[in-house]
Amino acid sequence: MARKTFQKGLDHRQRDNDGEIRRKRSDTLVGTLRKEYGEGFLRNYRPTAQLGTALKKERVDSLYGLLRRKK
Repeated sequence: MARKTFQKGLDHRQRDNDGEIRRKRSDTLVGTLRKEYGEGFLRNYRPTAQLGTALKKERVDSLYGLLRRKK
């Protein structure tokens, strides 16, 4: 089995060697996302809340959907 390598992509997302963008896991903490997207990101959620919880409450399918909504 070949080991996947990752390259930095747009918006600090990473792509594996076949070009697919890696998805953030639903158990990623909001506090971790704030380090990447700013302190105001998901400001109504505790830093210990999980991305999956925020996605459900915001009725969005992905982190990308949340980011698009903010623009």
